[in-house]
Amino acid sequence: MPVLPASVRTALTRDHTITDWDPEDRKAWDSGNAEIAKRNLVWSVICEHVGFSIWSLFSVMALFMGPEYGISLDQKFIIAATATFVGSCLRIPYTQATAKFGGRNWAIFSAIVLLIPTGLTMMLMMNPGEFGFGWFLAVAAITGFGGGNFASSMTNINAFYPQRLKGWALGLNAGGGNIGVPVIQLIGLLVIWLAADQPEIVCAIYLVALAVAGIGAAIYMDNLDHQTSSARAMLDCLKHRDTWLICLLYVGTFGSFIGFGFAFSQVLNISFTSAGAAKPALAAAQIAWIGPLLGSVIRPYGGKLADRIGGGKVTFWTFIAMTFSAAILVVAGSIADANGKVITGGVLTAFIVGFVLLFLLSGLANGSVYKIIPTIWEHKAQNMSGLNAMGKTKWSRSMSGALIGIAGAAGGLGGVGINLVLRASYKSNQSATVAFWVFMSFYVLAAAVTWWFYARRPIVVGETTDLPVAAPAEGSAQEPTTGSGSTDKALA
Repeated sequence: MPVLPASVRTALTRDHTITDWDPEDRKAWDSGNAEIAKRNLVWSVICEHVGFSIWSLFSVMALFMGPEYGISLDQKFIIAATATFVGSCLRIPYTQATAKFGGRNWAIFSAIVLLIPTGLTMMLMMNPGEFGFGWFLAVAAITGFGGGNFASSMTNINAFYPQRLKGWALGLNAGGGNIGVPVIQLIGLLVIWLAADQPEIVCAIYLVALAVAGIGAAIYMDNLDHQTSSARAMLDCLKHRDTWLICLLYVGTFGSFIGFGFAFSQVLNISFTSAGAAKPALAAAQIAWIGPLLGSVIRPYGGKLADRIGGGKVTFWTFIAMTFSAAILVVAGSIADANGKVITGGVLTAFIVGFVLLFLLSGLANGSVYKIIPTIWEHKAQNMSGLNAMGKTKWSRSMSGALIGIAGAAGGLGGVGINLVLRASYKSNQSATVAFWVFMSFYVLAAAVTWWFYARRPIVVGETTDLPVAAPAEGSAQEPTTGSGSTDKALA
């Protein structure tokens, strides 16, 4: 009988609950807490990554669903929208789950539960024509559980990392999860190329991946005893104007990413068919993964850039660039419409360039918006009276975790909107040009909101550092700090 390695046996038998975790304690951080946080981040990314892949499973299955399945183009958009909608709504309860059950415990559950929709999808794809639209709709809804993973994972990692590293850590966590979208599309491309009539192979691969993610979470992750997300915090969040503004911005960033992630392959399939490609599904699969990959890879750097120059500034200029990228789609679509809805090689190239740029830019802004979130509450906490330093920290973490879940849900619903707007545009005009106009107009609005509230006057917070600072002027009041000093830094 094989013997487990000593490191694995130790990990299995150790206590997985951590008490009194304080990421702002520099000495404890440098003495080992950084490694603990990193270990939890790695497996959080893995679980979220696989969850994202299952959430977007039907964006790949749609390429395999020929006439024999009896699913129309219109119904494919509804299936994608259903998966996006359920995943978005589940982000609210998933945000609370880490506080109630523990980050490790919930990561295990969220990986294992996804075995159900993955197995059911395999059943549907292996039996073309035997299951109707209702079955596909129901199973797509269950894949939405993978979308909820984002909120629980982000809330968990937010509690592990100090304020000075949240932009990078949250960006890395989210980017690693987002990359599940292009990875499953690449696997789908490989299966289309090698065995076009066996989509169940994709499902089989992810059944194994889910088992690995669940077991890894059980061995290597930890629960924090003071996760602070709560239903009360979510209700309190809704009383603040910033909550609604961040939701609007996240609709434009993550909503664009996940919405295009679900729809891009279908738009390409339609476009390649119009352009007369011999194998439009294969041609679409060869390109569809590029945009989500670039958007996922760049997301951590959006957070890191926001750490350096401010989330508001990065987000503003990104929305400006997204407006011009959407304009490429508008111009290309208008040319095709004027040409009798016929998509030429030049128009198809413009579509691909415009969409890839939108993926890249939305990924960058995803990271920068999520840097703004903890900064908002840290700033508000520092200006609160009646709370000691620890009370302010707990309040800030609780509100940050709550807004992460709320904004994540709003962003996902933005993805639903993208699929529905594209469906309506194709249904009424046999092209996506009207949808492209809607997208461009929204990015203009988001840029204006970002500039007015977060870019022209950056939020300033006090950050604990190891650098000494000048003593306060005589007679001025200063709250005692637990660190060696504090310095003001514009972060948002």
